[in-house]
Amino acid sequence: MKKKYVTIRDIAEKAGVSINTVSRALNNKPDISEETKRKILKIARELGYVKNATASSLRSKQTNIVGVIIADSANPFYAEVLKGIEAASRKYGYQIMLMNTERVYENEEKAIEVLLQRRVDGLLITPVQDRSDDIKALIERKVPFVIVGRHFEELEVDEIHSDEVKGGFFATRHLIKRGRKNILVITGYLFKSAAYMRLEGYKKALKEYGIPFREELIIETDIDIESGYQAMREAIEKGLEFDAVFCYNDLLAFGAMKALKERGYRIPEDVAVVGYDDIVYSSFVCPSLTTVRIKKFEMGYEAFRMLLQRLKGRRKKRKRVILDVELVVRESG
Repeated sequence: MKKKYVTIRDIAEKAGVSINTVSRALNNKPDISEETKRKILKIARELGYVKNATASSLRSKQTNIVGVIIADSANPFYAEVLKGIEAASRKYGYQIMLMNTERVYENEEKAIEVLLQRRVDGLLITPVQDRSDDIKALIERKVPFVIVGRHFEELEVDEIHSDEVKGGFFATRHLIKRGRKNILVITGYLFKSAAYMRLEGYKKALKEYGIPFREELIIETDIDIESGYQAMREAIEKGLEFDAVFCYNDLLAFGAMKALKERGYRIPEDVAVVGYDDIVYSSFVCPSLTTVRIKKFEMGYEAFRMLLQRLKGRRKKRKRVILDVELVVRESG
């Protein structure tokens, strides 16, 4: 037997009021008495009424859905950012539609098109950044969006990210103050704003303490555990002279630490290790990881608020928010 869906006409007939009155009650309009509203809502619950979101969105031209494009859902960093986005979406009555690009630009392009076809109200994007054609297209199409965790030097966009230069400086200064002068860097690909800004902070600290910059101590790679492991093995096999390593993120640091231990290096006695992000596992590895803590939850939460301001038309100028960072000193360096 085919299920009969309850309509506002059904509610109106049982309540003895007009369809328009039911509509105002269900949409919490002010021009209706509280007694009538309570009566209508009670009948709606009893009948099992479910609001037709599609029809409502067609009338209002809004879906109350935000598209979220994450670069790597397997990375705990993005999981924490997503928590912030979800918390804000619940608070402000929105839903999110999530897509993962696996750090592939073509996937990012496809994700944008799919979400726009689904008529999302706006986008939150953690971009791959090896190209910016898709972001430029969004600007031209006047699509509301916020860039999360990245900075586009050449584009005027709404964006929120950490103070990456400060983070790189803090990590390097800490190692220098611990007596380390040959500091290896295992960095992400330098087309990423976070990677080149953290490296800028590294260079700034070296200069401040009179330590020459050595190009051979910079290893550029992907940003997962296996890449950190392989990069450290490469550095050891090349015979590079180093007494510390600053990693682009904690995942790289985990891999680097495994490679060091396998080759008999003591951490931090022989080689000090500093990571970046302070993901949940960083305090549980052995030795526990010294790292740069960034405000991951706040980044997601504030990114959603920024998008909401744009959707509500409360802001015309582009906005750039830079979140502060702090060094968390543990056992590894």
